Amino acid sequence: MSTLVRKGSLFASPGRDGLYPILSVRQLSAYYGELRALFDISFDVNPGEVLSIIGANGAGKSTLLRSIVGMMNRGKAAHISGSIEFEGRRLDRLTTEKIVDAGATMVPEGRMLFTRMTVAENLLVGAHLPKARASAHDKLAEMFDFFPRLAERRNQVVSQMSGGEQQMVAIARALMSSPSLVLFDELSLGLAPIIVDDIYEKVAEINKSGVTCVVIEQDMRRALAVSSHVLVMAEGRVVLEGAPGKLSEADITDAYFGSHRAGAVA
Repeated sequence: MSTLVRKGSLFASPGRDGLYPILSVRQLSAYYGELRALFDISFDVNPGEVLSIIGANGAGKSTLLRSIVGMMNRGKAAHISGSIEFEGRRLDRLTTEKIVDAGATMVPEGRMLFTRMTVAENLLVGAHLPKARASAHDKLAEMFDFFPRLAERRNQVVSQMSGGEQQMVAIARALMSSPSLVLFDELSLGLAPIIVDDIYEKVAEINKSGVTCVVIEQDMRRALAVSSHVLVMAEGRVVLEGAPGKLSEADITDAYFGSHRAGAVA
């Protein structure tokens, strides 16, 4: 684990559970112009875990993920302060492209696919960076093995696919860059429960393969079922944090709806 912390790291000592984190966020604030959306957020993500971030609409969850992958580094229009470190490297100073190349990527809310392109073409977009391009066709075959339904529809235009199939395309596209950290933004949004079950089974398989996962989820029970650690957000702040087995449902419910003010750590 110590190899994750490089010379010059801000966080060169073990953190939660005595592990060196793969991702460390410290005093992160985010702004849309003059509007402040995140307030001094700090947390760690340990290697190989599933961290779930839950909260109501408007809690700041998506802004947090956008900050991690460089989508809030847009000057005065959208900007951040604080630090984000991934495997010993500062991310808050990098572009989204360089962050993906470093090994951290996101499955965005709403999927953001190229709907007039085929499944295969969308997946190859995920391997456009030089480091991933060399093995793109091998990775494409791997994704079709992982998602057999996509293999059957590899030449189908994405706009003709169901919401669940499109979500599979979005996940597979993110995996095309061979990331060590994947951030999933609202995986279950707009999908039927049975499809959500299938998607979360795939997330579990991705995690078992050694990929660290961060999942944004509004469904509290589903988040607790899949995660090894949980953050609850309200009004741009982390208001509760802990292992699922050590947090009571009452505490989580209070935090979710904004009535829990203390940032407890279990």
